[in-house]
Amino acid sequence: MFTRLAAQIIKELLSYLRDPKSRLTLVGPPLAQLLIFSFAVTLDVSHVTIAVLNDDAGRWSTEMIQRLEASSFVDQVRFVERPAQLAALINTRAVLVGMHFPADFSRDVAAGRPATVQALIDGRRANAGQIALGYLNTIAAGLSADVVGSAGPAVPQVALRHWFNPNLIYRWFVVPSLSGILAMLVSLLVTALSIARERELGTFDQLLVSPARPVEIIIGKTVPALIIGTVLGVIMISAGVFAFRIPFTGSVLMLLASLILFILSMVGIGLMVSSVCRTQQQAILGTFSIGVPLVMISGFATPVENMPRWLQLIAEASPLKYYLVIVRGCFLKGLPAADIFANAWPMALIALVTLSSAMFIVKRNLQ
Repeated sequence: MFTRLAAQIIKELLSYLRDPKSRLTLVGPPLAQLLIFSFAVTLDVSHVTIAVLNDDAGRWSTEMIQRLEASSFVDQVRFVERPAQLAALINTRAVLVGMHFPADFSRDVAAGRPATVQALIDGRRANAGQIALGYLNTIAAGLSADVVGSAGPAVPQVALRHWFNPNLIYRWFVVPSLSGILAMLVSLLVTALSIARERELGTFDQLLVSPARPVEIIIGKTVPALIIGTVLGVIMISAGVFAFRIPFTGSVLMLLASLILFILSMVGIGLMVSSVCRTQQQAILGTFSIGVPLVMISGFATPVENMPRWLQLIAEASPLKYYLVIVRGCFLKGLPAADIFANAWPMALIALVTLSSAMFIVKRNLQ
């Protein structure tokens, strides 16, 4: 049994690694994607152009405009003289936000009355617009505090501190997540192509007449993909620590064990796809059909709690959802062992179910 397993594992590894182009494909594109996506995938809003229509020209409107120009997220402030010009700049996407200061703005501020500034946001860029609006509200709140402080006793100030990511560096959040996503996609693709490639090349018929049992075939397909996915995941995690300088505060051994369990669960899903596909093209399409939804419901871009209830239930079956909690926690907050276990056992259950299903399908095909 062990001789047959070793032969199958070596055969699978050689099929992946003996071709220099295949080796480059397994390592090169994921690392390039990690580098590109780490800078491209961000919710930070910067280099914003704001258009200002100032009908007031008083002290406090001038003060707020100066604060806008000094803000780190504003790249340029463009002044207009008519509402039609403001609308034209937004319509042509020349600016993200347009601001209109009414003629009585400074007078209302000086008199202690509520003063209103109209903010026109390009709804075609809704997410960036809402984030920019939050920045503008912060600037307005700072101006309001200064106005109240200059008119009387100092007002209480809120001391804000961000735990785990003090400077809100978005790359600290993205890179650990990308290491899991890219390792998942590679592992899923490698395993999805394994049995489908055997069918397309005609070597699957040799498995039908070989003494190998279904469990041996599954193990022979699982171990090489597990090794490749784990090594790739370790390389990406190391890149996050040493190349991107992201602080790692958790347990290396626990994260490694979680990574192996995560790759194993994804290998099970990939083998299920490969078991029902007849060609490699079908396997690639099946990988795409499964991989993209897994990323979307994992909580990478949006919290799972914000999704509809029925979609939250589907997300419970995604191994990526649990691994992202572990890898982010190990990087940024030193995730306790109890929390790691709470997210690890669902991945073990998913791996058990998917590998058993793949073995059942292979056994049925061998009969």
